[in-house]
Amino acid sequence: MRLLVIEDEVNVARAVQRGLEADGFDVDIAHDGDTGLWMAREHDYALIVLDIMLPGTNGYVVCATLREEADTTPILMLTAKHGEHDQAEGLDTGADDYLTKPFSMVVLRAHVRALLRRGGTPPTADILSVGDVDIDRVGRVVRVSGNEVGLTNREFALLDTLAYNHTGACSKSYLVNQVWGPSFDGVSNVVEVYVGYVRRKLAAANATARIETVRGHGYRLVA
Repeated sequence: MRLLVIEDEVNVARAVQRGLEADGFDVDIAHDGDTGLWMAREHDYALIVLDIMLPGTNGYVVCATLREEADTTPILMLTAKHGEHDQAEGLDTGADDYLTKPFSMVVLRAHVRALLRRGGTPPTADILSVGDVDIDRVGRVVRVSGNEVGLTNREFALLDTLAYNHTGACSKSYLVNQVWGPSFDGVSNVVEVYVGYVRRKLAAANATARIETVRGHGYRLVA
């Protein structure tokens, strides 16, 4: 399933791309409104993530133009923090949902999945399994040998990211981008803290799969 991200901030666009690819999507990027509008017209996308403030044609015009052309692709619009008028105008021009900056990848990915479900399009890679750990990405439930394990949203996102990338190690910076978002400026040891939380919950559930520290590289989930 292919998605389009129209975002002029290169680091934000790449972080969004990596986060959505971790959910099993193919993601194209455009860094200005004119290119984004052309790509949306030329290709069949399941969903568009659209920033408002873009070089060339802005997000409002891109959205309104697609709707005038009877394009019904779900659009998730990115708005400025506290931009109530931005949100209202975005919805009035035809956006299906909005998300204020700064945002976490956990929330963005949840909005994308909700829009795809609303549109009747099933997300890809619904279940990830590593050893005896099964991750239901739609229901956002983790089970060990069929028994549910209670995780917070952040813990779920961390385990989900490790499971998707289980053939290799995830660096701390990659995990911060995926779980807390590219704008995160909180405590430096947040990854270690949450890895500890998830390890303890998997151990309490008697999981054979575990989060392994890869010295000099980060973490990986192994069966």
